[in-house]
Amino acid sequence: MEKLYIIIPAYNEEENIETVVNDWYPVIERHSGDNTSRLVIINDGSKDSTYEKLLELAETRPLLMPLTKENGGHGATLIFGYRFAIDNGADYIFQTDSDGQTLPEEFEPFWEQKEAYDMVIGSRKGRQDGTSRVFVTRTLRAVIRLCFHVRVTDANTPFRLMKTETLKRYFALIPENFFLSNVLISVIYAKKGCRVKYIPITFRPRQGGVNSINMKRIFKIGKQALSDFRRLNKEIDEFSC
Repeated sequence: MEKLYIIIPAYNEEENIETVVNDWYPVIERHSGDNTSRLVIINDGSKDSTYEKLLELAETRPLLMPLTKENGGHGATLIFGYRFAIDNGADYIFQTDSDGQTLPEEFEPFWEQKEAYDMVIGSRKGRQDGTSRVFVTRTLRAVIRLCFHVRVTDANTPFRLMKTETLKRYFALIPENFFLSNVLISVIYAKKGCRVKYIPITFRPRQGGVNSINMKRIFKIGKQALSDFRRLNKEIDEFSC
């Protein structure tokens, strides 16, 4: 039986977290891998009761594993979660976010194609999270094309199923606290010729709480990313495993 780890970062999600657990827990139950699979939700130093609620929910859900860490941002939290899954022998790692924008019922088509691809990733069609976010995604696609010379359909989608074996091979290329870690994974897979499949997914508005990333912070991250991308492109080209 395949061992699946679902990785979900969470920051100040006390309004959403119980719904997110109730949505995704049946998925991990269906793919329990003889009770070795885990729904791993990582509290990224929340200032509210997110982690306390997770601990309560875990009392009656044996496959739910709440973790907590100091606040480091979305990308650093993903790296933390991916490393945890790798270290615990997961065969497959699935990642989504804790804001309720993705639908668990769309997971099964991804799982059905897991053996044929190194990563099966969602393509956000008809997005409902605002025109500014669509603009950021399109700009990011152009920047990736310019800096890395690859075409990536939707580099930052928080709905991706990855073979752990492939992720482990390239994990050292991801800087420890890199904010755009999912973007970099998508770029690495494209540059290294990994087998990637895009499947359209629903992407709803945030289902509660407040988004911690505003446009001002997005532009600040983007400015730093331009500098980082040039350096990382060379490192990826020179990397051999």
